[in-house]
Parts: sequence; structure tokens; C-alpha cells
Amino acid sequence: MSARETASGLRAVARCDDLGVAPYSDADDHLFRPYLGAGHAATLDRIAAWMTEAGMTARVDAAGNIVGRYEGRHSDAPVLLIGSHVDSVRDGGRYDGMLGVMLGIETVAWFAERGHRFPFAIEVIGFGDEEGSRFPVSMLTSRAVAGVLGDQDLALADAAGVGLAEALDGFGLELARFAGAARHREDVLAYVEAHIEQGPVLEAEGHALGVVSAIAAQYRFRAVVTGVAGHAGTMAMRLRRDALAAAAEMVLAVERIGGAGPEDLVATVGRMEVGPGVPNVVPGAVTFSIDVRAGVGAVRDRAADEIRVALADIAARRTVGLDLTLQQDLPATPCDSGLSRLMAEAVRDVTGAEPRVLVSGAGHDAMVMARLAPVAMLFLRCRGGVSHHPAEAVEVDDAQTALEAMTAFVTRFEHTWSDAGPALTEEER
Repeated sequence: MSARETASGLRAVARCDDLGVAPYSDADDHLFRPYLGAGHAATLDRIAAWMTEAGMTARVDAAGNIVGRYEGRHSDAPVLLIGSHVDSVRDGGRYDGMLGVMLGIETVAWFAERGHRFPFAIEVIGFGDEEGSRFPVSMLTSRAVAGVLGDQDLALADAAGVGLAEALDGFGLELARFAGAARHREDVLAYVEAHIEQGPVLEAEGHALGVVSAIAAQYRFRAVVTGVAGHAGTMAMRLRRDALAAAAEMVLAVERIGGAGPEDLVATVGRMEVGPGVPNVVPGAVTFSIDVRAGVGAVRDRAADEIRVALADIAARRTVGLDLTLQQDLPATPCDSGLSRLMAEAVRDVTGAEPRVLVSGAGHDAMVMARLAPVAMLFLRCRGGVSHHPAEAVEVDDAQTALEAMTAFVTRFEHTWSDAGPALTEEER
């Protein structure tokens, strides 16, 4: 049996498992695949081979994304994009992002083995940087594709001091051409992303799949607290300006404010660096992250304002300096109603049940791509709602059901099109 005759959810899951270890990881004992690292390079080579087997031509774009193209009936046909991301957090799971890319390849393989071409091309894209696990911004490569880099400073460096320009050069890419990954709005019909839920709702309610109605708004801040370092044995407690003690109180304030709002409001401190970081010195400086999300932008904004006020009050009372910098502002992103209707119908086709519709609390490349084209998202349940962790797991049967839903969606999408052009309404476009 040839590769084109084996499109399946089982193969999608197995390939994610294959990519979960070295050389597809930068770590030997866990999965860590940062953007433009050695594991990323090996992964792109492997994915390119699978794309070719599925009937696509494969290339790496100017931002380091892997792109496979399944030609339409005409060489200049517009594109339906299917994708997700290939990078991972440190010690992450094997299916976050990657399963969406693998399901995209399997979707194309399913049509290719039947010799079916569309009045549009299908491209499967694996974004190189969604997590922001190497450089201090996230969704950098989808922003390049969507043409919304804006005034983003690309003079970025990782924790080891390696700059983005140097990292791109190692891939044979150029920083000066990075923005050249941008796609033209008139050439992209829609963007579709399959992704594990990263939460417990689908499993708790007994649904294999869900349809995403919107993606939560997100702020990411960098907080720098500056106190006075001093000898731990000789600096009197009443005279201390302890940056870590102040930061600890600030973290609790972030937690309190996040927990006082509606259920979809969350606030998290996920990273902290303490200086000088030795046992016998009162900490003089602390840097930490703040992540604030909510399904409604106004809710997120109110919480962020409360956090700003609370942290400023703590800093003033403890006589420490505070510098709070907004690093990322992602607005709440509704999925396209027309595409979501098609996705819901596709899920109903394959499950026989009314699809569960839910808001994504996690950010996804789809929220950036929505500024380029209409977007739709399909969620798969994950065991225990666990993600960004080695225990991340999916059921093969669910992956198969997702593949069937994806092929049903593409078929329904085709029915809205003809060689003469779109049949979607302007709102649905």
C-alpha cells in the first residue's frame, strides 16, 4: 500500500510521536523544539518529505515556516490554508500544534489518493514560532505571513544572546527578507486550524470534537522590580528594599485579580528571574512575566488596569522601582461565522451529534491569521485537559474523527466555490 493510500488519524498521531524525540528536539530527555533550533531544522526536513508523499510541493518561506502546496485546477488558483505550529514549549507535549499540521497533511493525502483537485489550491503551513519559547515574542511567524508585523522590532535575541538575524542565517534565511513571508489578502480564501483543546471541557462533556467560536483576548507584560541588593546577614529587615519580596506580593495580587472576575478571565505569572540569585544576598532585581486573558476584550482590559494599579501600590509601599512593559496585545478574535457553520456541519456529518461550540482560552496562530483571511478552528479533546506537558495525550479514534471532519469541511467549502469564484457572502468572506 502506497503512502497516499494510508491517510488516517492513526498516522497523524504516530508522526507526532516520531517528532517528539531527538533529533527533532533540542533536548535529549524531553521535547523542546524552539524556533530556528537544530530540532526545528530536522523537523522541517521530515515534514517536507511527508508533504511530498501526500502530493504536495514543499518549501520553507522567508520566516522559516514550512509550506506544502497541493495545486488547484488552475496554477493561479487562490489558496485555502490549513495549518498550526511546529515549535514547542520546553518539556512540552507532542500534539500541541503539531497534530494540526499532521492532520492538514492527512487531509491533503486523502484527496490526493482520490485524484481530486479543487478550484482552489490547498496549502498546509507549519508555523515556526507560535509559542515564543526562544525569542521574547510569540506568533512571530504567523504575523509575518499575515503581513501584520507592524513596528515589531526584529532586533531580538534569545537567552543565550543569539540574535534573530543570526538564527535565520543558520537556516539560509535573511532578516531583511523576513517580512517577505507576507501573503496577499486576495490570494488567501480562508485559514483553518485543528488543535487539541488544551482544556477539559470536551472530555468532561463526552465530545471528541468541538467548534471554536472565538479566541480569548490576551495581554503579555514584562515587569521589572528594582530594589537594593545587600548582605543577607547584615541588612536589617526594616531597612530592606527586597525586590523578590515585593515581586512575591505582586504575583499574589495578579492571582487575586485574575480569580475575582468571570470564569473565562485568567491571569498568570509564568516566568521569574531573580538577581543576583545567590543565597546570601537580598535580591536587588526581579523580572517576571504577566499573562492576562479573557473571552471579552473589555474584561481583559479591566483586569489589566487593576493589576497595574495594584502593582504600583505595592511598589510605592515597599519603596521599590517598577517598570511594567506591554509586550503583546492580542485582541479577542471571533472565528468567521460562515466557516464555523461549515465546520459545525462537518462535525455533525461525522459524529451524528450536535457539535460543542466553545471559546478558546489559549492563543493560536488563527487569531493572527484572522487579520489576513476568515478563520475557523476545530478542537480535539485531550486527556485530562493537559497540555504544555509531557503527559499531553489524544485518542487515535478522535484524531480519525477529526480527519473525517476536516475532509468533510473541505468538501463543503468546495461547494461554496466554483471556477468562477466565491459563493460566500461578503460577511462570510
